[in-house]
Amino acid sequence: MTDCPPRLRGDLSKWLCEINTGVYVGHVSSRVRDALWDRVCQNLKNGRATMVYTMNTEQRMDFRVHNTTWVPVDYDGIKLMKRPLPGAMTSAETPLQPGFSKAAKYQMAQRQKSRKNNASNTYVIIDLETTGLQATSDEILEFGAIRVTDDKVVEEFSRLVRIEKKLPETIAKLTHISEELVVEKGIPLQEALEAFLAFIGTDFLMGYNISFDMNFLRAACKKWNIQVPTNRCMDLCSRVRREVDDVANYKLSTVAEYFHVTQDEAHRALNDCRMVFEIYQKLNEM
Repeated sequence: MTDCPPRLRGDLSKWLCEINTGVYVGHVSSRVRDALWDRVCQNLKNGRATMVYTMNTEQRMDFRVHNTTWVPVDYDGIKLMKRPLPGAMTSAETPLQPGFSKAAKYQMAQRQKSRKNNASNTYVIIDLETTGLQATSDEILEFGAIRVTDDKVVEEFSRLVRIEKKLPETIAKLTHISEELVVEKGIPLQEALEAFLAFIGTDFLMGYNISFDMNFLRAACKKWNIQVPTNRCMDLCSRVRREVDDVANYKLSTVAEYFHVTQDEAHRALNDCRMVFEIYQKLNEM
């Protein structure tokens, strides 16, 4: 960071603890990284910032910039930082054009074709609403899942959980789930968990930041001495990050808006599953 307020650097450690207690530099989830980057951009104003972080790509890294003249661009599938030439270019200078070569486009098409051929006809999209970010101390508030066969939703699952602690006010505002609704329609966690595991079975699972949901699932299974699911999983957020680079951030709501996907009652588990399904369909059409 350059040209930043003196206190901003000192605030980074404090923000990390506020966003997710126990994290430390180099070991943060994508959700924490997004929240931290948003904080930096909001407070930097006219300053400049660049973030470099690891990604599951060929070069194992990606970039984000704020108020900089250097811009991340893709060249044949490799992310580079494009630096503007000083002064006007001469006629002999040809600026690089962002994009993919014909060979790279062909390889991408072949990989996409292979993914479609190898993909199962049936998969389950899952989403959990929770009372916080810590799987070891926070609780599962709601389970949601939809089963997709041959690109059609054939079955849906939704269970509200009667949590043990008081529902945090921030979560109630975010999800529009009230204490009264939890008491009226919530069921014990063990009952909801067993029904959810029976629904997903051994099917291939998909989710948005699915590692977050799986961490809560594993913690709940251990609590009730239930076998932890070993289903194969795919994180749609990781694919969006690889294939979409012109969004402000990679929150589910932002990506849904980018693809013009309806966001009725966002942050409810079943509705978020439907949003993930529509985004996945849009990606496959690209």
